[in-house]
Amino acid sequence: MKTLQIVFIALLLIAITPVSAQTADEIVVNYLENIGGEDNLRNITSAKFTGKVDFGGMILPIEMVQTTSGLRLTKADVQGQTFYQEVYDGETLWGTNQMTMAAEKSDAEATANFKNDINDFPDPFIDYKKKGYKVELIGNETVEGTNTFKIKLVKEPIMIDGQQIDDVSYYYFDADNYVPIVMEQELTSGQGKGMTIQIKFSDYQEVGGLYFPFSMNQGIKDQPGGQLITITDIKLNEEVDKSMFAYPEKN
Repeated sequence: MKTLQIVFIALLLIAITPVSAQTADEIVVNYLENIGGEDNLRNITSAKFTGKVDFGGMILPIEMVQTTSGLRLTKADVQGQTFYQEVYDGETLWGTNQMTMAAEKSDAEATANFKNDINDFPDPFIDYKKKGYKVELIGNETVEGTNTFKIKLVKEPIMIDGQQIDDVSYYYFDADNYVPIVMEQELTSGQGKGMTIQIKFSDYQEVGGLYFPFSMNQGIKDQPGGQLITITDIKLNEEVDKSMFAYPEKN
């Protein structure tokens, strides 16, 4: 009987080893390979995402543009007006003030923190070691019935109210397909400070040899509501008009 118990335990260990023996580095390698490969990702010079966002039943068309040179823009059409958010022209970070609908520059701290994210296009896990980022496998967790690897990503520190803090986020990778289905990050400023923002990724589709999530649901973890972003089209490596990112100086 004792021999049978030993054999059973040995077989059990063999069965679970492929999952538990995964390292954070191996998971990242598998992820990048499964979405199209690092070479294809490095060949991206620009990406334009077109879609719509659901604000509690109000559907708004949106457009997001980003380039490897650091230019970035998100805009939405709101009741006949164009609302800009997180627009960066290489020097100035700006957006539309929700109260006045006028263009407004971000402060120096927000701009400096935003510049750190430029290194993350087209993917934060590309060359993460060279960028000084660290990844850690926290363990296996079941997320909405899916077995996942929970990966902790620590990027460059950011400044909040003059204090330097770690920029930490958690990615939950599908253990079968090695793609993230959830990302979580604690809010470090604003009214939601201390809460955890959660983005759920789904509907991965192929574009130009790479796979992107065409559905992203963003909200506060364990709270109802949120915003559903549905991507309808992705254009890669198109020529980008730099003037669209420029801050509209007042006359």
